[in-house]
Amino acid sequence: MLKVHSFAFNPFSENTYIVYDEQGNCIIFDPGMYDAYEQKEFSTFINENLLKPQYLINTHCHIDHIMGNTWVSETYGLSLHAHALEKGILEMGRASANLYGLQYQESIPISHFIDTNDVIMLGKHRLEILFTPGHSPGSLSFYNRESNFAIVGDVLFKNSIGRTDLPGGDFETLISSIRTQLFTLADNTIVYNGHGPSTEIGTEKIYNPFLHG
Repeated sequence: MLKVHSFAFNPFSENTYIVYDEQGNCIIFDPGMYDAYEQKEFSTFINENLLKPQYLINTHCHIDHIMGNTWVSETYGLSLHAHALEKGILEMGRASANLYGLQYQESIPISHFIDTNDVIMLGKHRLEILFTPGHSPGSLSFYNRESNFAIVGDVLFKNSIGRTDLPGGDFETLISSIRTQLFTLADNTIVYNGHGPSTEIGTEKIYNPFLHG
């Protein structure tokens, strides 16, 4: 079974995730660490649990999800995986940081473009890839059937959805992504999102005001 650990990083309280297996192999999703304190918190967890980072993945490339890309790459020797449609969003990182008055270490570029037909293997465990645009043009979600969870970035939140007023966002596309991709998963699938608490697919089907009915 895979385990999931989250950190709330940077001024946006972005959820950075580590997914790891029984042998300590792990994937780092959306590293948002902003300063040395957050970097230490992250590395301490890695070291104390004897984890071995295998992948660095961005679900999408908005500024709050990429702040730690370069630090993670340099610290653990990882290249960046993301969808090809996120390349332009990643390249807007400096402008986005300036807009919010934030410090920013330029992100490494995407080295590996993830296709929706790909499967990410972590040891013996499979992460299926779901194409879930709308919040961002190349947003991806990662689903592990065995452990019954999905890492979804900013697509779906507890009682809410991702904003669609940023470059590349589209409300109807986002709603379609949720209904045709995420809502096809089992109702008890845990949704690990980019901000705030986790939720479950069945809960959002019933109570999410953007999707109810």
